[in-house]
Amino acid sequence: MKIQSAVFQMSAPDLKSCPDSDRLEVAFIGRSNVGKSSLINLLTGQKDLAKVSATPGKTKLINFFLINTAWHLVDLPGYGYAKVSQRDRREFSEAIADYLERRPNLRWVFVLIDSRLSPQAIDLEFLHWLAGRSAPFALIFTKTDKLKAKALQENIAAFLARLATVCEGTPDVLKSSAKTRDGRAQILGFIQDRLAEEVS
Repeated sequence: MKIQSAVFQMSAPDLKSCPDSDRLEVAFIGRSNVGKSSLINLLTGQKDLAKVSATPGKTKLINFFLINTAWHLVDLPGYGYAKVSQRDRREFSEAIADYLERRPNLRWVFVLIDSRLSPQAIDLEFLHWLAGRSAPFALIFTKTDKLKAKALQENIAAFLARLATVCEGTPDVLKSSAKTRDGRAQILGFIQDRLAEEVS
C-alpha cells in the first residue's frame, strides 16, 4: 500500500462524538509510552501527524486520520495512563470500550506491545477483554531496534505463551521500529489485505 495522503480529521472524546462515516476504520491502541504516535507517523510518512510526547498518556481523545481519502486510521487513547484522576481514567476506559464494541465500521485493531519488556499484566488483561469483542486484532511489537534478534524472538515467544493462557488462538504478529523503519511495508500490506477482504 502506498500512502498518498494522510490528513488529521478530528478528535472525539467519546463514541457519540465520532464522525459519521461509511469509510472502514483501522484502530491502533497500546499501553502508554509504547511508541504509538511514532508508529503512526512512520506508517503515514509524516513526521508530525500524530503528536509524539515524552509524557506517557498524552493521547486522551479518539483521533481520526483520513488515509488516501479512502479509510480512517484511528488513534485510540493508551491504557495505563499517566497522572490522571480516577474519574478521567473511567471516562477514558468507557470511551475506548464503547468505540471497540459499538463502532460499526471498525474492521481491525492493532494492539502495540513493547518488545523490550517481559509480558505485562496490563497488556494481557486488555487482550483478554478484546478477544471477546467482534473486531479482530493483531499484535505489533514495537521498538525492535532496541534488542538483538535472539532476545526479540524470545520476548515475543514469552508473550505469546502467556497470551495463550488467557486467549484462544494466536493473533497475527507484526514487528516495527520507528527508528529503522522496519515493519512499515509489512504493516501497510497487512492493512491493505484486510481492507480488500471487506470490499471483495
